[in-house]
Amino acid sequence: MQTVLFHSTIFGPIHSRRLGTSLGVNLMPNDGKVCTFDCLYCEAGFNAQGTGTTGLPSRSEVSVLLKEKLADMHAAGDCLDVITFSGNGEPTLHPDFEGIIDDVISLRDSYYPEAKVSVLSNATRLYRDDVVRALERVDNNILKLDSAIDETVELLDRPTLSAFSVADVIERLSRFGDRCIVQTMMLRGSYDGQVIDNTTDKEINELIKAYCKIKPSEVMLYSIDRKTPAQHLEKVSQEELMKIADRIRLAGIKVQTA
Repeated sequence: MQTVLFHSTIFGPIHSRRLGTSLGVNLMPNDGKVCTFDCLYCEAGFNAQGTGTTGLPSRSEVSVLLKEKLADMHAAGDCLDVITFSGNGEPTLHPDFEGIIDDVISLRDSYYPEAKVSVLSNATRLYRDDVVRALERVDNNILKLDSAIDETVELLDRPTLSAFSVADVIERLSRFGDRCIVQTMMLRGSYDGQVIDNTTDKEINELIKAYCKIKPSEVMLYSIDRKTPAQHLEKVSQEELMKIADRIRLAGIKVQTA
C-alpha cells in the first residue's frame, strides 16, 4: 500500500511545479494520514493506512522547527519562494491552525520577507470562522474544486464528512472571491468498477459556471505527476490541459496549467 509522503513536520525545500522553491509544513502526523477527503489520486495514500502514532505537532513545535530551518537556510544564503502548508492530510484540521498561520507569517517576515505563505486546502472546513480568518491572511489561499458535480466528487475525492455538498463549497469559495486560487485536478480512469472523468464537456461547463460564481484570482489546472494509490487513473496531457484552460479563459477567468 502506498503510504504517507512526509515524515517530518518541516520538509524540503522542494521544487513545486506551481509555486517554485517551497519549504513544506506538515501539520498532520509524520506516520499517518488525517483528511476529510480520501482522494483516489492523493500522493500521501489512502486514509485506510490509519492516523499513525505520532499525533499532530503542537503549535510551539511547528514554530521552533520552522524557525530553526529558516535560520539555517538564511545563514547559508539559500533562496526561498514560498512556505507551503501541505503534507499528510488536510492542514486546516489542526486545532491551532489559525495561531500557527500567525506564527509562520511572523517567522517569514523575519527571515524571508519576500517569500509567500501558501496553504493547499480541500475547502471542506470553510464553515469555520477561524479557518476562514487564517486563510484570509495568507498570500496564496489555494482551495480545491475538482468538480462542480456531487457525484463526481463522491467518486474522485470521496469526502469523509457525513453531509457534503459541492454547492455549499462553491458558495463558501465565492465569499473569498479574488482572495483565493482554485485548484482543479483533471484526470480520467476507473476505480472499483466505476468510470471517472472530469474532463467531459458537461464537467468543464459546470466547472466554468462555478469559477464564474467564485471569481477567484486564478484557476490552477493540473494532472497526475506522481504515483497514486488508485492504479487505473490516466494523466491528462499538457496539450489537453491547455485546451481546457482556453475554454475557461473565454469566460474571463485567469488560468495557469502545470
